[in-house]
Amino acid sequence: MSFKNSRAERSTITRDTVDLEEGTNNIYESIVVLSKRANQINVDLKDELTHKLQEFASTTDNLEEIFENREQIEISRFYERLPKPVSMAIDEFERGEITIERKIEE
Repeated sequence: MSFKNSRAERSTITRDTVDLEEGTNNIYESIVVLSKRANQINVDLKDELTHKLQEFASTTDNLEEIFENREQIEISRFYERLPKPVSMAIDEFERGEITIERKIEE
């Protein structure tokens, strides 16, 4: 999934718990689903950022290179401006993009 095109809010907004309950008919289950999805998004973003920043890793510690690497700074700023993983998860949940699998207990 590309997080670059996320339509999630970048600031905190008030949400109606009844709306969050629609997908599962249980607010607590919805919160667990959102929590798990937000964790997945967070891990994916971290892996993606780490991979991109490893391209700039150098074997020598030259202080001038660290301060002058504009591309690395722009990549970091881009990720800082992204919506929070929880906002992305809520956006996906509201658009019906999250599949919920329930285990049947015997």
